[in-house]
Amino acid sequence: MDLGLDGKVALVTGASKGIGFGIARALAREGARVAVSSRSRERVEAAAAEVGATPFVHDTLDLDAIPGLVEAVESALGPISVLVTNTGGPPPNPDPLGFTREQWEDAYRELVLAPMAFIERVVPGMRERRWGRIVNVASTSVREPIPSLMLSNAHRTGILAAFKTLARELAGDGITLNTLLPGRIATDRQAQVAGSLEEAERRAQAEVPAGRLGTIDEMGAAAAFLCSEQAGYITGVALAVDGGLLRSV
Repeated sequence: MDLGLDGKVALVTGASKGIGFGIARALAREGARVAVSSRSRERVEAAAAEVGATPFVHDTLDLDAIPGLVEAVESALGPISVLVTNTGGPPPNPDPLGFTREQWEDAYRELVLAPMAFIERVVPGMRERRWGRIVNVASTSVREPIPSLMLSNAHRTGILAAFKTLARELAGDGITLNTLLPGRIATDRQAQVAGSLEEAERRAQAEVPAGRLGTIDEMGAAAAFLCSEQAGYITGVALAVDGGLLRSV
């Protein structure tokens, strides 16, 4: 299937590894002109070289740098038609009351304010062109809170509500906003939560109906479809990519 992404400019944040990298690779394979960002110059340049993307150094917590990043991407590649907001997420803690105020504030900046700042920057151009695709990478925790991930549970739910609100507002402009809800995907984040990737795989075999961890390529495929021409009538959706893990309807 031709997803209609050939030549489209896409920005994927947090794309030097893990899910962001998988999404960037999937978009590049569809012919998109992909910009990838990460706070680590070494990692993002290596990832860009592997994907065939253009690297940009950006720290998600630096809200003031977002306008400059968008301007740099559009100067290098052209107007952004696809935006994927992705981040690794705040630290876990088995004590839900064990986080500092600074950690709460950083999580809010990273998971709510940063995506909104990017959206505010790219939507005017998308409106002019009457076409845009915006995808946020959240977590199944927005439907079923995950123990030890208090910060993610709280803030990702907020940005999901924001996306639902914006989806209704922008649908008439040809702009869609959707959210991916990764389950247990084979990434460093999953290894951090479980203690090791091997332990994460063992738990997945016992607890995930599919009997395994998901892959970043499977996340990339889901994202690429939501960013496609064919997905133009899908907006405001939260799509679980979780091997059947969620029990909620």
